[in-house]
Amino acid sequence: MEMEKVRLRQNVLLNHLKPVTFPKASTDLVATVCAAGDSAAYERTGVFGDDVVIVAAYRTPICKAKRGGFKDTFPEDLLAPVLKAVIDKTGVSPNEVGDIVVGTVLAPGSQRASECRMAAFYAGFPETVPVRTVNRQCSSGLQAVADVVAAIKAGFYDIGIGAGLESMTVNPMAWEGSVNPRVETQKQAQDCLLPMGITSENVAERYGVSRQEQDKAAVESHRKAAAATAAGKFKDEIIPVETKLVDPKTGDEKPVTISVDDGFRPNASLSDLAKLRPVFKKDGSTTAGNSSQVSDGAGAVLLMKRSLAMQKGLPILGVFRSFVAVGVDPAVMGVGPAFAIPAAAKAAGLEVGDIDLFEINEAFASQYTYCSQKLELDPEKVNVNGGAMAIGHPLGATGARCVATLLHEMKRRGKDCRFGVISMCIGTGMGAAAVLERGDSADPLCNARPIKDNSLLSKDAK
Repeated sequence: MEMEKVRLRQNVLLNHLKPVTFPKASTDLVATVCAAGDSAAYERTGVFGDDVVIVAAYRTPICKAKRGGFKDTFPEDLLAPVLKAVIDKTGVSPNEVGDIVVGTVLAPGSQRASECRMAAFYAGFPETVPVRTVNRQCSSGLQAVADVVAAIKAGFYDIGIGAGLESMTVNPMAWEGSVNPRVETQKQAQDCLLPMGITSENVAERYGVSRQEQDKAAVESHRKAAAATAAGKFKDEIIPVETKLVDPKTGDEKPVTISVDDGFRPNASLSDLAKLRPVFKKDGSTTAGNSSQVSDGAGAVLLMKRSLAMQKGLPILGVFRSFVAVGVDPAVMGVGPAFAIPAAAKAAGLEVGDIDLFEINEAFASQYTYCSQKLELDPEKVNVNGGAMAIGHPLGATGARCVATLLHEMKRRGKDCRFGVISMCIGTGMGAAAVLERGDSADPLCNARPIKDNSLLSKDAK
């Protein structure tokens, strides 16, 4: 009798494993073939407790280097407010944070590491919370977030902060010391030393991006940033910074609170940009108007496992689905996103067409335009609130800034916006991209496709 029960149970289990054939005439909602792959085919609920989620993402205003609102602000005084904000606004105890990882590019390594540690103390973190920096050029802020995700997944700690910081007022772009003569023996090594503007010219020339296309992209960036600011779209992500402005003539200090980006130009026009001369090449097309701005700013992102966020009752802003960094030809480093975005989408079990919103860093209009065209992206989905040509590009902070901007926009759009991508090109020839999912996505079939000739639940199944 007992053996008969075992046999019946085995038959039940085996029947569960057989593919199901759905009636063709049925109009009921059924499981369908999911072009996004297995990882996206299942309901996103609390059973996915191991997901690494973002519960807070904030940034400072982004200001013009040497001329803007942060021209007299120390770097650590940019980072401290956003570190404090992710703790204060979530109620998480700073003692619980396992690590703070800060993406930063231009400052001397040991000095910037000390400044970031000081910023953590200014923000109220105890001495027991460690801090480190990471530098992958323009993707450093995103790399910092990805490093924290990886550490949480590995079990090194449960809660971490990925951040980004750059003061291009304090630390302008410059090469220190002499160049190794060996560079003359290797073309790609030589190309690692090309000015970024020359790589922009190379992209424009090699892939046929016209001056008019570049200027048009710049005008659109300024228009969208101005419109987003006027509509108050950045208020949820920006942390106002109390600082000072020093009169260069008298030395008088004036206390100020900076709460708005100061780089965008609402009245930017094609006719005005057409008057600007090329900066890097006499007969070139890259100008100050269709390049990213040199800027100061910081951002911070608080991450933890979904299960812990639910335990603490914290709203989930986003889920970190994938991260990819790729290498490309250093002479056209700006093409990086065209290769990184498909790779990141694939790593998340998605296709580029499944992405609802993109934040692509506008290092130069040439490369931004090329990447958007190469991937055939819908302009209505890309940089909907402007990008680096208008907002600015504080190198190490851009990745963290984009996380904040993307997730807050996805939250506003709700159920019509499930997946978002952040991507940027990287000096010396690389690209990085990450896929994020809106935090409250718990609908099991919103990205499912109609069944055609097979009855399997995913195209990944064979």
